[in-house]
Amino acid sequence: MADPRSEQVLHILRQVRHPDLGGDPVSMGLVKDVRVEGTTVAVTFELPSPAAGAKAQLEALARQALAALPGVTTIDVKTTIKIGIVSAPQEDSLQGIKNIVAVASGKGGVGKSTVAVNLALALQQQGAATGLMDSDIYGPSIPIMMGTRDRPPGHRDQQILPVLAHGLKMMSIGFVAPANAPVIWRGPMVHKIVSEFLRNVAWGDLDYLVIDLPPGTGDAQLTLTQTAPLSGAVVVTTPQDVALEDVNRAVRMFEEVKVPVLGVVENMSFFSCPSCGHREEIFSHGGGKTAALRFEVPFLGEIPILPDIREASDRGLPIVAAAPDSAAGQAFKSIAKSVATQLASLKQRKKPTIKFS
Repeated sequence: MADPRSEQVLHILRQVRHPDLGGDPVSMGLVKDVRVEGTTVAVTFELPSPAAGAKAQLEALARQALAALPGVTTIDVKTTIKIGIVSAPQEDSLQGIKNIVAVASGKGGVGKSTVAVNLALALQQQGAATGLMDSDIYGPSIPIMMGTRDRPPGHRDQQILPVLAHGLKMMSIGFVAPANAPVIWRGPMVHKIVSEFLRNVAWGDLDYLVIDLPPGTGDAQLTLTQTAPLSGAVVVTTPQDVALEDVNRAVRMFEEVKVPVLGVVENMSFFSCPSCGHREEIFSHGGGKTAALRFEVPFLGEIPILPDIREASDRGLPIVAAAPDSAAGQAFKSIAKSVATQLASLKQRKKPTIKFS
């Protein structure tokens, strides 16, 4: 028979709030084990996202709250990570891939691919198994940004093995088409190659597959969003007032195919002088946040204009890999944490199952 104090432990934990998700860990099903033995209380949490900061904060909050339990001298709190699956609207999930995230923009030239590459690397650095797929058939940039034009290394079980760079599994038309040769394909061929990349690449077990969509919101983009069983989408824009219209087009596209918008990223948000620290808002500021508020989607964060970001991408070493602790690296890590949190909050949780011993 379980110690009646186990219920007291749960009652106390219901007063704790998850630092990112907002709810209490009991109601959200994050408490997986409770043990009360003599003067010792042991609690195990199971978190649905890889954000290390949230893990440490939640453990500290739980210890602080449980310290009020009478007769307890030892409090043991530990956490495991189990990234949940967000069911795709098409209910056509890919075996082994838990979540597919599209990175999109209402127009070109906003740094969408830069965000996609660094988002994938940041998720990986936070402990998630992550892949990166370039679905921009006409203008693939991921091979350049990731510093490799290697061809796929072969096949396994009739599937193409992905190219590896910086620890990421990747696929792009740039890895299979002849170098410097233009890709002149009509819509059905584009649809076919994207389907091949999704279903006939040996992605293995992934927590997240990040897909870099082509820029814009035309028929090609709409077809791609319907081809991939997307869990959610990230919209990239710039600070100008015109961002409102760009985000509007992208949000409406995802509404059309019933894909949740995880949030908006404002790229090229401001320039911070590396010498004196002076901040200059070259392209205005706040357009992305205004658009997010207008369309009632989360604002995921700002990416500054820094020569280091461009130089790192040109060298095939994205800023999150080249300088993860830099201001730009930290900005991308913060956005990755927000994306993982938004996906975790979308997951419909079953009634909590808690072990008592």
